[in-house]
Amino acid sequence: PSANLKAKAATEGAFSSLLLGLGGVALLVGGVGVANTMIISVLERRFEIGLRRSTGATRGQIRGQFVTESLLLSGLGGTAGIALGAAATAVYALTNDIPWVIPLWAVTGGFGATLVIGTVAGLYPAVRASRLSPTLALHSA
Repeated sequence: PSANLKAKAATEGAFSSLLLGLGGVALLVGGVGVANTMIISVLERRFEIGLRRSTGATRGQIRGQFVTESLLLSGLGGTAGIALGAAATAVYALTNDIPWVIPLWAVTGGFGATLVIGTVAGLYPAVRASRLSPTLALHSA
């Protein structure tokens, strides 16, 4: 029996590591998606950025706008991920007649990681937007 218990513990540990790795890859892919979306947003909104800068908006305000947008984008994605994960857990629990439990630390940790990834992914596009020259941005439109 002790060999069976050791094998079960090793299997559960490997499964947990696999799921954590998969979650890390999903966060990385999500971060790349948010960064690409924000870069495209900066490129498409050059005129708006130039107009705001020429009417008195500071570089910090432009950075803040784009970081806030990336946080909103990643927060919505994180909320959708939590909802889909909860739904999948509920379906699995109901089909196997086991209690449906989602630890609070898993939800808050996942959502917190999503917000951190969203902030980091939005920093480069935000800095890039804030460095646009108002005259060149208005001229390019």
